[in-house]
Amino acid sequence: MSDPPQKRRKPSRLHRLVACLSRPGFYPHRPKKVETIETHSAWVFLAGSLVYKIKKPVRLGFLDFSSLERRRHVCEQEVVLNRRLCPDMYLGVLPIMRRAGGGFCWEGPGRVTEYAVLMKRLAPGGFLDVLLDRGRAGPADLDRVARRLERFYRAHPSRHETAQWGRIPKLRISLEENFSQAAAFVHHTLSAATMMAVRDYSRQFMRRGRNLLNRRVAEGWIRDCHGDLHMEHVHLTRQAVRIFDCIEFNDRFRHIDVASDAAFLAMDLDRHGRHDLARRFLKHLAATLRDPDLMRLADFYKCYRAFVRGKVESLQMERLHAGAQARRLHADRARACFQLALRYALLGSEPVAVAFMGRVGAGKSHLARMLGDLLGCRVVASDQVRKDLAGLQADRRPGRKVRARLYAPDMTRRTYGALARAATKELRAGRCVLLDATYGAESNRQEIRRQVARSGGRMLFVEALASRTTRRERLRQRADRSGIVSDAREEDLAMLDAAYHAPAVRGMGGLLRCRCEGAAEEVLARLLRKLVRRAVDAAMEDRSGDGKASATR
Repeated sequence: MSDPPQKRRKPSRLHRLVACLSRPGFYPHRPKKVETIETHSAWVFLAGSLVYKIKKPVRLGFLDFSSLERRRHVCEQEVVLNRRLCPDMYLGVLPIMRRAGGGFCWEGPGRVTEYAVLMKRLAPGGFLDVLLDRGRAGPADLDRVARRLERFYRAHPSRHETAQWGRIPKLRISLEENFSQAAAFVHHTLSAATMMAVRDYSRQFMRRGRNLLNRRVAEGWIRDCHGDLHMEHVHLTRQAVRIFDCIEFNDRFRHIDVASDAAFLAMDLDRHGRHDLARRFLKHLAATLRDPDLMRLADFYKCYRAFVRGKVESLQMERLHAGAQARRLHADRARACFQLALRYALLGSEPVAVAFMGRVGAGKSHLARMLGDLLGCRVVASDQVRKDLAGLQADRRPGRKVRARLYAPDMTRRTYGALARAATKELRAGRCVLLDATYGAESNRQEIRRQVARSGGRMLFVEALASRTTRRERLRQRADRSGIVSDAREEDLAMLDAAYHAPAVRGMGGLLRCRCEGAAEEVLARLLRKLVRRAVDAAMEDRSGDGKASATR
């Protein structure tokens, strides 16, 4: 007996309206085609020379478009607020009517069923992200953006009701709300360790930076800003810099420190691999505003902005009516943004090489891999590099005679040289890199410091520590396991320990020591806490005026 046929669900009013707005014939100016873009909170229709945008009837915690009256209000706010930075683009708000027979129209009898923001369409080749991808955006373009923002911020000085959102109890509301809303994505696009570390960093920064944050309020740096300042919202032509699509649905997301506003664009430039332009933009803006503390706050706010972006991309992944490929794209973007937030919280935004060093069996390789997975950073391991240079299979232990040549002084020099070259390549591209090697000789430590300094990056050593008993047991277990790249075994322990010279004092690149005993999750959490504490220490001690922590820390 066959199942009874199921009734086909009737399309909702919103889906019928979206279908109608997707047809060229619905528009008075008759565009040749209509391109449709869906976000987590709106539908956008690119109709020839014009753009129409309607809000989704959603309530997401940080926004509420659930009623028609609310959607009308935010549409009107969108036009008014965006005309501040983009006066010629926003044309007005149009009501969409629903006819008695169920159809839709722009004018005529019926009742208002929705409101649309009407905008001029900008030339597609002028958006900053497009220009950057095509290699057509450079320092001069970011200087233009900085000057445009400087005029905007000066034209909108701080007011009492705006400034209140810069006070720490108010600032904490937005930060904690962000963590609460992102909790749904833990174990999906966000790791629990990343959530913990970013939250710890943010709370520590607010607590220890209380005087700095209060001074920002007193000095009038909390203003009615843009609130969503990323590259897709910046459009450049020879004649104009247009910055559009500001936050209209929640005033507290605009009533922010100018450093927070600018940090969004800087974060987006970092995300696209242009750390040089991000730094140039922030330094230029800080100079034109005469705001020496802006750079000092940059990493704190970039961390917040990257985390927000990760949350929004995760929402896009869940709420779009798109296919699996589009959802995967948003998921990948979300993970990359959360990784970037963690990088700011642990290491800052400057390119940095972290060398995981220590005695054999101390756990440095496992620690490097765990952090590399969290950050999405390249991990360069000396064991792998050494065998690659010798043309040997990585996971097979060669015989005694081959090992003697493999670990001879000349091969060791070549190995550490290759590590340095790999590190400088990553640093010059604005990326972080993790190095996994013993670094038991001071000469090797000094050389990697010199190479990193020449590349314009920073250097940090993390020394893995474990008892001799633990290390001996780890080496013993290697004898029964396959796929181990390292050739060190229990019988090598005394010889290798004798060759290891621990750093006696903090060197030029800084040094953290991390005990690598216990469950892997505990060891990783221990390292993250140390890195967070170091990052906040550097921000609190910074007196350079440009936010760059001293290399001796």
